Amino acid sequence: MNGEHTARGTRVPTSLAALALGVREGTIRQWARRGRITRYGTRRQALYDLNELAALAAGEDGMTAASPRTPGV
Repeated sequence: MNGEHTARGTRVPTSLAALALGVREGTIRQWARRGRITRYGTRRQALYDLNELAALAAGEDGMTAASPRTPGV
């Protein structure tokens, strides 16, 4: 597996995070910059927690995974 297992869960690189949610890698990076998901890893290798991604996909953050963050839409 291309991920890292920690006490909190499995962390995966951007490509697998995007695949898991059915979005582009750029979307994952944007969400991390905006604070919607937490970025782990190093400067060269971003990692994302699968549990956090699953919660996002389930809508537990109040939005669906692919919903835009545009007010009034």
